[in-house]
Amino acid sequence: MGSPVIHWQMLSNKPEELAAFYSRLFGWKVDANNPLGYRAIDTGSKSGIGGGIWPAPPQAPTFTQIFMQVTDLKATFQQALSLGAKAIVAPQTLPQGDEMAILLDPQGMSFGLIKTHA
Repeated sequence: MGSPVIHWQMLSNKPEELAAFYSRLFGWKVDANNPLGYRAIDTGSKSGIGGGIWPAPPQAPTFTQIFMQVTDLKATFQQALSLGAKAIVAPQTLPQGDEMAILLDPQGMSFGLIKTHA
């Protein structure tokens, strides 16, 4: 199956401002109708991959993460740790049933692992 990039998200301590900027710039539709405050992005195109804007704590920098799809989240998470990654968010199940984890690679870049259950 490989491990394709299937999602992206921007983290911002001012998510409404960031959503408004990209909505005006590209015409993206933003849906924040969820209990976590996540802003799902509809780019209006069938090409590309989906993404969103996640509210970050006030002291956090703004950055973009990519998420790779994996078939065994816990095993891939452990393998990443053994290769020098550091855990930010341990494997967990999201409200819709997907599994997710977030790590820092050995150079300090944040990335996510996701196992979808669709």
